[in-house]
Amino acid sequence: MSVKIKVEGLTKIFGGNQKAILKKLKNGNSKKDILKETGHTVGVNNVSFEVNEGEVFVIMGLSGSGKSTLIRCLNLLNVPTEGRIYVDESNIVKYDKKELREFRQKKVAMVFQHFGLFTHRTVLKNVEYGLEIRGISKEERSEIARKTLATVGLESWEDKYPRQLSGGMCQRVGLARALANDPDILLMDEPFSALDPLIRRDMQIELLDIQAKLKKTIIFITHDVNEAFKLGDRVAVMKDGVIEQIGTPEDILAEPANEYIENFVQDVDRTKVIQAKNIMFKPRAIVSIKDGLKVAIKEMETEGISSVFVVDNERKLQGLVTVDDAIDALKEHKLLKDVLNHNYNTTDPETYVQELIPIASASKYPIAVLDENNKLLGIIMRVSVLSALTHDK
Repeated sequence: MSVKIKVEGLTKIFGGNQKAILKKLKNGNSKKDILKETGHTVGVNNVSFEVNEGEVFVIMGLSGSGKSTLIRCLNLLNVPTEGRIYVDESNIVKYDKKELREFRQKKVAMVFQHFGLFTHRTVLKNVEYGLEIRGISKEERSEIARKTLATVGLESWEDKYPRQLSGGMCQRVGLARALANDPDILLMDEPFSALDPLIRRDMQIELLDIQAKLKKTIIFITHDVNEAFKLGDRVAVMKDGVIEQIGTPEDILAEPANEYIENFVQDVDRTKVIQAKNIMFKPRAIVSIKDGLKVAIKEMETEGISSVFVVDNERKLQGLVTVDDAIDALKEHKLLKDVLNHNYNTTDPETYVQELIPIASASKYPIAVLDENNKLLGIIMRVSVLSALTHDK
C-alpha cells in the first residue's frame, strides 16, 4: 500500500516561549517538569509515523496523552511547533492560506465528539454545509447530500432537525457531512465516546461497513482500547505526548513494547481482536481428490487422525473424508468423491474468535478457513479457539 500521510519529528508546545521549551525538550526535560517550571504544556513530543492509503489508523491513549492535540495538527487546527506532515508527499505545514483552505475543503474532513451540528438547519442542510461553502450549486449539493445520507442510513430523515434525532443519529449526520465533500482523509476525534454503549457499538459496525465500501484513509482517536482494537488496522498507543508503540492489534497483544502497554491492554477482550487467520495452521495432512481412498487412509494412519480435508489441484476444498467412510468405501469399490462429507464448518480468515467459539464447541471436525475462491488456507482445531481466550496466547 502507498503511504498517504507521513509525519516526521512532530512537536506541539502550548505557550508563549516555544523555542526555549523546545530546547528543554531536546535536552531531556520531561513534560511534567516543563509544565511545573514554565507553565508550558507539551502536547506532542517528537512523534513520527506513517499512515497507508485506505487504512484505519487508530491513535489511542488516556486523557492528556496528546492524541487529540496530534490529530488537530493533521489539518493544522494546531500549528506544529516543529516537524513535517506530508500528505501525498506535500508538506502541509508549509501551506499558505489559500493552499490550506483548499486542503481542508477538498482533501480532509473532521468528525468531532460532540457532533457540531447547526441546530437551525435541517439534516439535509447540515450535510450540504461544506458543499455550500465550496460554492457547489444548490441542485448538485442537494443530490450529493441525499446520497451521502443514504450511505449512513438516514435517507428518510432529510427534513428533520438535530433536536429530533438521537445521539447516534446526530453522529451519523456529522459523519455524512464529513463524507459529502468526498475527502481522501477522514479525521475522527473520539466520535463515539459521548454515545451510550449499544449505540456506540452500532456506530462502530456502521463505520466498518462504510469503510469497506468507500476505502477512506481514516485517523481515529479513542481512549477505549477495545474500540481501538476493533476498528484499527494498526494502532498507535500514546503517553505523555509520545507514541509508545505502533502495530496491529494482534502484534500489540502478543508483544507489548513495555509495562505501560501491558497494563493498557490487560483487560482487552481478546476474542474480539484475534481472528481466524491468527490461530489457524496448515494441516499436517491433506488429500487431493485425484489421490484416491488408499492415499487418504494412509495419510490419516500416518498422522494419527480420523478425518482429512480433500482439495482439487487448485487447493479448492471439495469436502472431508473420515477413516471409517474411506475403509468402507474401499471395500465396496467406491471412489473418494463418492464418500465426501460436507457436514463441517468453514470460515474466512477475518472472522473473530468470538464468533468461532459456539461453532468450535459444537463441531465434530476442524473448522476450514477458506478464501473468497474456496481455497483452503488452513484449519482451526477446537483447542486453538479455547487457547485464544487465555492471556498467554
